[in-house]
Amino acid sequence: MKIAFLGPHASFTQLACSQIFPHHELLPQSSILDCFNAVQNGEADKAVVPLENSIEGTVSMTLDYLYDFENIFIEAETIMPIAHHLMIHPGNENFTKIISHPQALAQTFHFCQNHFKNIETQDYSSTAAAAKLVSENPDEKWAAIANSYAAKLYGLKIIKSDIQDFEQNHTKFIVISKTKKILALDFPKSSEKTSLIITLPEDHAGGLHQVLSVFAWRKMNLSKIESRTLKTGLGNYFFFINVASEWHPVLSENALEELRLFEADVKFLGHYNEYLLES
Repeated sequence: MKIAFLGPHASFTQLACSQIFPHHELLPQSSILDCFNAVQNGEADKAVVPLENSIEGTVSMTLDYLYDFENIFIEAETIMPIAHHLMIHPGNENFTKIISHPQALAQTFHFCQNHFKNIETQDYSSTAAAAKLVSENPDEKWAAIANSYAAKLYGLKIIKSDIQDFEQNHTKFIVISKTKKILALDFPKSSEKTSLIITLPEDHAGGLHQVLSVFAWRKMNLSKIESRTLKTGLGNYFFFINVASEWHPVLSENALEELRLFEADVKFLGHYNEYLLES
């Protein structure tokens, strides 16, 4: 199989992807959008993209594309510990700029403020791409924040290890494809869930309460509910919901049918397992 992932090589997504699909062809993509397009266009059988970080929260672009793309489903979700390191080109100790992905810069914000307050930071497309940029520009006084594999791959020197602001730093990655199925992985299973995107027909008093009551009286536990703007005007949202339970062919289907009776638009993203990866 061909598996797309948010690249380049040595990105955190690639580390997760290589654990999930160790024997398949991995195709690095320059953006999350490219990952979705690769699956939609048949260039890849599946894709691995980040969904949420324990410090910075949901990756909004991933949610938006789950809403925008038709017939794209979630097959599995994985959780991987994240460790950030500060690295430089060997011999270039006096750097004046730190480059990394916005999420990585946010996850190491307090470290950078405490140790390098006067050093400029710059957003880049990924942590691995930042490491590659530093390695290809030895004359520039730049440092990168990335993982240890990126340092090894691009020949950089780690000068500060484990600089994330919180020890419990984890990222969730999802496997997406055009098929509705559960992907079985040889990793510890932590939970089972169903993901839905629900759009209300109009903004009215009690609308969200109606949606939540559908799950409440059936004792279906919601582990996540998040709103995202529809980009059609202020106050227009869709809701991303995770139902933390096994899929019941009668109870679960009836819940979706009741939602549709409210004239809510219900998009089923998949029923799948969550697994714990290694760092």
